[in-house]
Amino acid sequence: MRPLDPLRARLMKCYFVAAMYVAMNCNIEILATCPSFGVSALTVGAVMHTLSALVCARNEGARLDDCLSRLRFADEIVVVLDRCTDGSAAAARRWADKVIEGSFPLEGPRRAAGLAACTGDWVIEVDADEWVGPELADEVRRTIETTPFAWHLVPIDNYVGDHVIRKGWGGSFGTSAVARLFRREAKRWGDQRVHPTSYLEGREGPRLKAAIHHKVDEDISDMIARLDRYTVLRAQDLVDKNAVGSVPSNVFRAWRRFWKCYVTRQGWKEGDWGFLIALMSALFPLLSVLRARLEVMEQPSAALALEPASSIEQPRWAA
Repeated sequence: MRPLDPLRARLMKCYFVAAMYVAMNCNIEILATCPSFGVSALTVGAVMHTLSALVCARNEGARLDDCLSRLRFADEIVVVLDRCTDGSAAAARRWADKVIEGSFPLEGPRRAAGLAACTGDWVIEVDADEWVGPELADEVRRTIETTPFAWHLVPIDNYVGDHVIRKGWGGSFGTSAVARLFRREAKRWGDQRVHPTSYLEGREGPRLKAAIHHKVDEDISDMIARLDRYTVLRAQDLVDKNAVGSVPSNVFRAWRRFWKCYVTRQGWKEGDWGFLIALMSALFPLLSVLRARLEVMEQPSAALALEPASSIEQPRWAA
């Protein structure tokens, strides 16, 4: 083969560099280069990204089948079971590629154990009381094949009974969107007993359009019971971190949270449900402080259950 003249060789190099740049930014893999650079051919092929679905549960046997059966769009399903005594293990083994069983009193380490077992390039987190519809499944698969970003917020449609409530969530009592779709190395969790902090690395991508469906409570009694569980665990966290604070400051904080949920986040559009959610969000910090001062600090020998109350996360972002 006759060698290329210098001008043509330079143009070929520029073309090759441009092709590599486009390929990398469009998720295309260049398998070989051109003869002038010592390789016999130029081959371009699509990179198919793999997806792991991660589910953590404790005694969720009644819900796991429905949750896991809707995750078959993922390349693998990983389930972490924490001290389950019901039919959760049998349900998990019907659908999951990997089942991890153990004792995980804190939510963060439990999720970290599941993430360590995932092998996909991307991970979607789903709780046992949630389900993924076909619209979100399709959107997730499309997103991971084209996005240059490290993580994406996924909307959450929260249900109390059969009533969907989209406005007004927040204040550690619920969320309308959370970082559930992320590259495997982009997320880690804190060690709080309630609402573990999530730490996210890399750039945030656009929020997805389709939502995860979440059965947050069965009824108002269930909601009140959840507030009771949350404040018990939050009180213990506050004492452990020496961050109890004063009652007056948390009265003001409660008012601020009510305003944020009911007005700023448009909870008023949900009618009485929006008022109830704003009220629960406002009571959460105040009741937590009162329980810390009156129950934990005054009765240090009282054993408070070390249970992971929720997977709702308070995100922290890292560049």
